[in-house]
Amino acid sequence: MVRVLLGFALLSFSVQASADTVPKVGAGTIVDLGILQSRYADPRRVVVWLPSSYSSRGPKPAVLYMHDGQNLFDKATAGYGMEWEVDEHLDRLIREKKVRPTIVVGIWNTSKRLLEYVPSRAFASLPTAYRDQVRALYGGDPLSDGYLKFIVDELKPMIDHRFRVKTDRENTVIMGSSMGALISLYAIDEYSKVFGAAGMMSTHWPLSFKPEGKTLSDEEFEAVSSTFERYLAPALPDPKTHRLYFDHGSETLDAIYARYQARVDKVVAARGYLSGVNWMTRNFPGQKHNEISWASRLDVPLEFLLPPR
Repeated sequence: MVRVLLGFALLSFSVQASADTVPKVGAGTIVDLGILQSRYADPRRVVVWLPSSYSSRGPKPAVLYMHDGQNLFDKATAGYGMEWEVDEHLDRLIREKKVRPTIVVGIWNTSKRLLEYVPSRAFASLPTAYRDQVRALYGGDPLSDGYLKFIVDELKPMIDHRFRVKTDRENTVIMGSSMGALISLYAIDEYSKVFGAAGMMSTHWPLSFKPEGKTLSDEEFEAVSSTFERYLAPALPDPKTHRLYFDHGSETLDAIYARYQARVDKVVAARGYLSGVNWMTRNFPGQKHNEISWASRLDVPLEFLLPPR
């Protein structure tokens, strides 16, 4: 039971104790938008990171929307004392001209993180027994459609109005890890006219999980894999106008992801995506399911999703 609870906590990444703390950054500037109310989702804090090159009179940067905003910039607000180091990485990459100028919108998670991040349409087509298992684990039915409406219909217009940024699809990117990867993929599928690229790190394809050291049965693997295949085949955006990045490690929770990713990769390739051109899928041996690992390889998706123009 202890291991199950630890696994659940690992998937949750919800940090209510830090809800009133604004992260401090080592590069660039943080603008705190405060606790935002929404017609579609629970209130949450949102912060905007501006690179050191940002200017109200300079060239307009792209916008990167990232989930689990507590964990992006500062160990003091992060769930497990580990951060992505997004500010340091992105500021350096911009200065080195390896990434186009970009601001980051860090969206805090809430106690309903799992419900907000599980793709609703995929969930609805799971086999009944598996769907009931996930529903019991997460505490209800998905809230992801409302969460995405908050981002697209309320948050993005606010960002586009308040900051000097590019607002077109090509310069609007979304990214996350674990369950945050799933909601990023769901976002670019459901709002392909809004998001031009999506980054999925350590995607938690199984939705459910087993105690440490055990994997899902072949029957359970087939149930969830075939569900994502059925959803993604017609839902993936046009490869002529979009970019997709996937990765996973080989340790802790990431150890079970490879065979799920292989099934998804076939669907992506069948849609017409070309590896290294508009699609990348990477395996990082030795990497774990945590912010330290994501920070260590963060340059890879940033350079692929936001190349200089």
